Amino acid sequence: MSFRTPLLRTACARRAGQSVQLRSPVVRRRFASGGPEVSPPPPPRSSSVPYLLAGVGLAAAGAAYLFYGTDGTPRETAKELESSARGAAAAAEGKLGLRHSQKDYQKVYDRIAETLDKEGYDDGSLAPVLIRLAWHSSGTYNKEDNSGGSNYATMRFKPEAEHGANNGLGVARDHMQKIKDEFPWISYGDLWTLGGVAAVQESGGPTIPWRPGRIDGFEHNVTPDGRLPDAAQAQDHLRFIFYRMGFNDQEIVALSGAHAMGRCHTDRSGFEGPWTFSPVTFSNQYFTLLEDEPWQWRKWKGPAQYEDKKTKSLMMLPTDMALVKDKSFKKFVDIYAKDEDAFFKDFSKAFAKLLELGVPTAQFAGEPWKMGSE
Repeated sequence: MSFRTPLLRTACARRAGQSVQLRSPVVRRRFASGGPEVSPPPPPRSSSVPYLLAGVGLAAAGAAYLFYGTDGTPRETAKELESSARGAAAAAEGKLGLRHSQKDYQKVYDRIAETLDKEGYDDGSLAPVLIRLAWHSSGTYNKEDNSGGSNYATMRFKPEAEHGANNGLGVARDHMQKIKDEFPWISYGDLWTLGGVAAVQESGGPTIPWRPGRIDGFEHNVTPDGRLPDAAQAQDHLRFIFYRMGFNDQEIVALSGAHAMGRCHTDRSGFEGPWTFSPVTFSNQYFTLLEDEPWQWRKWKGPAQYEDKKTKSLMMLPTDMALVKDKSFKKFVDIYAKDEDAFFKDFSKAFAKLLELGVPTAQFAGEPWKMGSE
């Protein structure tokens, strides 16, 4: 049932086609906090700030009321209004320079970096699973309706946490919760994506530009299952998944290079084994192995996967082999196998783009930062 009056309907009609935008003015083991800093602009007088933010929140709530109405349940409407108000408040904080400084976020980065080594877990590092957490919390984006992405950190909720593609990520979420307890002011979306940045950089990978601004959403923001890649599929599936997010063939191959890190587990994905001989080092080895090693189907009771003929200790997934079977994909595999610098450059751009999917530009305070040390 809707409680909107004819007057409100008229107001809605007048606003049709209009949009309101708020414009707003990221190797091995490196923990030092020596990167360039972006000094925030001075905040306005403290007495006016609460009223300004409150006004922005109320304006967002009013806009949400006009455009969404109250056709849903009162509870759902309240959550929708609060999400709109949070986003507007985040945009105002960034514009007014009220957000935490780069130094504050660097402290979070450093703490994450200090906790990456974990004796007894896989190959001794949490970096691969933190990259996967950042990836999967961002890769749900749909450019058609602007849903999903890293903005609401919806994997905190049971429905999305239990998606098949997210099996095993409880390890990463539990670990990052400890960091969150130390720095309660940071949003989960910012924390998880910053964790992915730290994991890449501290494992020898490229510098990833990063900036804060994500807000925590509600369970009704959870995305449907099936938006993440299915490793058992081929090139058509990869394009369907990545094109939906706004990526092209070159970016698909570059992002796939993250498989240089980590391994598969039978109790998570069903697949088993590492992609490379150094699964805790970020490098272009994934591409060189794809091209140089002879691969064959593994004979076992698990899902279809490949193994290297020489040692039978490495594996590749059907989606990995699709990169060398497809002509458009393979030309980028050739480049990255020969030139690690080219891979690092392209991965940095694509991964930074991935981590910002679904986040309104107005919520960012400015240009991305370079976290960590050179």
